[in-house]
Amino acid sequence: MEKLKILLAKGRIYESVYELLNDVGISIYLPDRTYFPTTNQDDLAFQVVKPQITSILLAQNKADVGFSGKDWVYENGVQDSVEEIMDLGFDKVRIVAAIPESKDFETLLKEPVTIATEYQALSKKWLDEQKVDGRIFRTWGTSEGFVQDNEDALAQILIDNTSTGSSLKANRLKIVATLMESSTRMYASKEALKDPEKKQKIMELKMLFEAVLAARNRVMLEMNVTRARFEGLVKGLPSMKSPTISPLYGDDGYAIKIAVSKGEVPTLLPRLKELGATDILEYDLRKVLP
Repeated sequence: MEKLKILLAKGRIYESVYELLNDVGISIYLPDRTYFPTTNQDDLAFQVVKPQITSILLAQNKADVGFSGKDWVYENGVQDSVEEIMDLGFDKVRIVAAIPESKDFETLLKEPVTIATEYQALSKKWLDEQKVDGRIFRTWGTSEGFVQDNEDALAQILIDNTSTGSSLKANRLKIVATLMESSTRMYASKEALKDPEKKQKIMELKMLFEAVLAARNRVMLEMNVTRARFEGLVKGLPSMKSPTISPLYGDDGYAIKIAVSKGEVPTLLPRLKELGATDILEYDLRKVLP
């Protein structure tokens, strides 16, 4: 089989995907001053690129798989030319329009405005939808400083991504519209999915990613319970499907295993004790395959 060509985006996406690949069992190593990581998988080939161009390269069939924020897929206008395989849920952000806190949005839009942004296409679409007379000032990197409530400000509206909004608040900006929500996703080229072997490998990677992501949100609980309290305990157990139960040595009771959401643990452990569970153990899971 021809190697599956995978694009890894620089920055935060790289770190998140690197960790995910490592948890799956795919190790990669990026030597200094290079863009082609080595890996322990003979059927995979990786390349590191800028996050803004990952989806463009996939749309042009220059690679088979890539990891990109949904925002850049739509900014590049290639949402119909690539296939979204799965939402990894990393780096969740909103693409928002923000203005100085002292300004009134409706009043502001009555005059010609300048938008400071990295998202030229998304901003142009938003301007057209708002039927606003405006122009776009392309920024590179941090953009909040261009939008201030003074005569020297280069722009009146900021369109940028935000996760918590704290940076906007720190710069006395308020959100007036949300253009879209975004997160890191796994995409494939249309051509790669036409190749049966490549498609199978892509779907296998998806399955492994889903298994790891499911495991990150769950833990395994093991406990013992006497015969007398067994029925009451089992009825009070949450579980993915049903608990694993086995008799203890000497027919003294039962050992029980359940996989539960991490968020359930703080309230679940005291309840298990009340229901008669003893010798409770908690440990992380690496993969969960339904």
